[in-house]
Amino acid sequence: MGWRGRRGGAAGSGEVGAGDSVGPPVMGALWAAGFTTAFGAHAVAASLGGASGDAVKSLLTLGALLALYDGAEVLLKPVFGAVADRVGARPVLLAGLVGFAGASAVYVIADRPAWLWVARLGQGAAASAFSPAASALVARLNPAARHGRAFGSYGLYKSLGYTLGPLLGGALVWLGGFRLLFLVMTVLALAVACWAWLAVPIVPPLPRKRQTVVDLARRITDPVFLRPTAALAGATAALSVGVGFLPVTGAAAGLGTVATGAAVSVLAATSAFVQPRAGRAVDAGRISTRQGIALGLLFAAAGLGFATAPGLAGVLLAAVCIGVGVGLITPLGFAALAASTEPARLGQTMGTAELGRELGDAGGPLLVAGIATATTLSLGYTGLAVLLAIGPLVAFGTGAVRRVQRGGRGRETTMEG
Repeated sequence: MGWRGRRGGAAGSGEVGAGDSVGPPVMGALWAAGFTTAFGAHAVAASLGGASGDAVKSLLTLGALLALYDGAEVLLKPVFGAVADRVGARPVLLAGLVGFAGASAVYVIADRPAWLWVARLGQGAAASAFSPAASALVARLNPAARHGRAFGSYGLYKSLGYTLGPLLGGALVWLGGFRLLFLVMTVLALAVACWAWLAVPIVPPLPRKRQTVVDLARRITDPVFLRPTAALAGATAALSVGVGFLPVTGAAAGLGTVATGAAVSVLAATSAFVQPRAGRAVDAGRISTRQGIALGLLFAAAGLGFATAPGLAGVLLAAVCIGVGVGLITPLGFAALAASTEPARLGQTMGTAELGRELGDAGGPLLVAGIATATTLSLGYTGLAVLLAIGPLVAFGTGAVRRVQRGGRGRETTMEG
């Protein structure tokens, strides 16, 4: 048997054997898939507002176009995650990438405003397939001792997609309109699909116990699943608010578009810098996933607090702290989910966790905007900051009380002795 067959056998056991690890071509293909979904989401979204009147006629139309991609992901990611568990993550990964290329090609061929809706809906549906499949493969193809590092690197490349999407997307639209942008996305998705087909080993689905609706409900309401998923949703909410509202705060303080754009870039760059380092730290045992996630939530809350301060200093501090928080939570949250999930259901778990992130992506800005509309933007930031900080502060307080109680019982036992 060739290299692919040997790798497929190892992966099919649930994890790579001791001392074994997948090579850079394999992980590189998965990183590229993560980059593709992030680039596809933000490259078009960031350019829609500057589209011609024929394509985007009103803010309502703009909002609907923006919601198409994310809406498809919210509905379909858990579904495709479960399909990946049933038929194998590799076929779903490849089908999703090819589907993304096909959806992008629709607009390249038609080049009509009406087909933009079809293309975005198709892209969102395809990303719903290959995104959770890629996450499941990251977990299946790496031993548990390397999950933090693996998800940290995967998150790094997704962050690069989020960062470069608006920049490259805007440049491509300026050079050749949306047709050129969708052509580039078509070629990118096909190239990544070919890379994944050549490099990613066959990972056969594992035997699974029969699962009822009650079993599924019990799994997704278990605190072991809910805590990291809620943290991932909170991190995404803070990221979305930072990207969307920090420019508003900067403009109100008299800062120009260059300064506010730089602040958003600082946020994304900080997150990209922290993620692989956080993953290595948890793999080395220097920090636990629970500690890292709690620290990340506090950093994100502190960043939102700094956003209420006036001037450039407040905006930059907010960007750095939110970036650190997102960089800590993202790899550690997925590593915690992978550690607590049987390998046969990794796709379903990752897909459902991605649903939580999408809800945070939509819910964070809605919460801040709702509070800001009734009061001020500063109070909107404060509301989300309090929401993010509640969990870690309650956990730290409860832990402190338990330690005091244990210490008291220990002293009583000593005195009795």
